[in-house]
Amino acid sequence: MGILIPESQVSKSNVEKHLEKNSYIITVGDRTTEKMISFGLTPSLQIIDNYEKRVKREPTMSPTVYTELTCNNPAAEITPASIDIIKKAFASKTPVRLTVVGEEDLLVIPVCIHAPENSVVLYGQPNEGLVTVKVTPEIRNKTQRLLDSME
Repeated sequence: MGILIPESQVSKSNVEKHLEKNSYIITVGDRTTEKMISFGLTPSLQIIDNYEKRVKREPTMSPTVYTELTCNNPAAEITPASIDIIKKAFASKTPVRLTVVGEEDLLVIPVCIHAPENSVVLYGQPNEGLVTVKVTPEIRNKTQRLLDSME
C-alpha cells in the first residue's frame, strides 16, 4: 500500500525521510515497533500481538506507554470490536500500546481508515523490508474499499 524500504536499507534516517514534523507514527507488528523504539522513534500507536512470523516472542519494551489496550482479533479477520478499539486508541493519550490476542496483520486496514491527519503507518513486509504509508484521502478510500470487500 505504501513505499517499501528494503530490509538492508531500514535505518532511522531512511525512516525519517517518510515522516513530517509531528507525524503521528503508527506501527503494526512487534518487530516494526521494536525497531522504531530502538531508533528513538516512539510510535504514538503501537499494535502488537507478541508474535513474529507466527513464533511467540517477548513483548517489545517501550520507554513510556500511557495507555494500554487489548482486543481479540482472530487470524485473517478484522472484527468490529477491533475497529472500535482502534478508534478508542486514536482518542487516547499517546503513546498507546494495543496488544492483540490473535493476529494484528490486517489491522493496518482500519488503522489507515481511522488514523488522524499527519499519520504515517509502518509495518513489516516479511523477508522484504519496511512499508511506510502516509495516510491520505486516497489511502483512506482505498482501504475503505478493501474493508468493504471483505464483509
